[in-house]
Amino acid sequence: MPPDIRHTPPWAATLRHLAYPILLGSVVAVGTFGIARDWPFEVVGVAFPWGTLIYLGLLERLIPYQRSWHPTRREWRWYGAYYLLTALGAASAQAMVLALVGVIATPEPALPLGAEIPLALLLGSLANYLVHRFAHTNRQLWRLHGVHHAPDKVNIGNNGVNNIFDVVLTQGITQLSLALVGFSAESVFAVGLFVVAQGYFTHANVDVRIGWFNHLVSSPEQHRLHHSTDLSEAGHFAADLSVWDRVFGTFTWRPGRRPVAVGLADPGSFPATGAVLTNQFLPWRRSA
Repeated sequence: MPPDIRHTPPWAATLRHLAYPILLGSVVAVGTFGIARDWPFEVVGVAFPWGTLIYLGLLERLIPYQRSWHPTRREWRWYGAYYLLTALGAASAQAMVLALVGVIATPEPALPLGAEIPLALLLGSLANYLVHRFAHTNRQLWRLHGVHHAPDKVNIGNNGVNNIFDVVLTQGITQLSLALVGFSAESVFAVGLFVVAQGYFTHANVDVRIGWFNHLVSSPEQHRLHHSTDLSEAGHFAADLSVWDRVFGTFTWRPGRRPVAVGLADPGSFPATGAVLTNQFLPWRRSA
């Protein structure tokens, strides 16, 4: 499926290459100023995702990968309902973990933040990779996670199409791994910004180019393959650092490789995306 290049303005090629550096720069800037100036992490944690969504939403209109992947008004209503459930699941996981972070996390970083943040990122990314991959191979967990793969398009709107318990499990384990090791609150905050930005970026319906960075970090170029109906190319379980896909042999991207179609290999195995409540209770139905 080639990207939709109809009516592409001359500046679009430049924007395709600058889109990710701009996003990454905002992560670094907000993280640096937030830590240095003691910004309330909870407030930044709410505001930053919205800023990321606005930025990527604009890019989806300026340099879309597929115009046919833009959500319809009906789909936006579905996605809004899923977003609220996902936010509730994320908040629940965070509340449980923060209770431990307050007890376990060190008041002062054990290492300089310049060393601690990369270590926290590596550990958190590994935990997320393992949980995500297990959700694709374990029958019971797939009944939770498969809801996310039901849409036949990939965009920032359906990034939030999830089963709430899948969100609680994935985010809870990832954040708990950082808390139990004892990383500082500053490191957890900085890593959280990067993870949020990457989560929405990889799911964006944006025709971007990050070149050799694909071998270090995840991108829409890779994540579209993850949603492919062809399971032979649907690796890429890492949501932020693609190095884990390299380490564990699930890296399938190469320049120019694109999925023919995205969604479920067996569409009938899950209810339609519009069945929001049904998809939340699916794992407990005997016929699932």
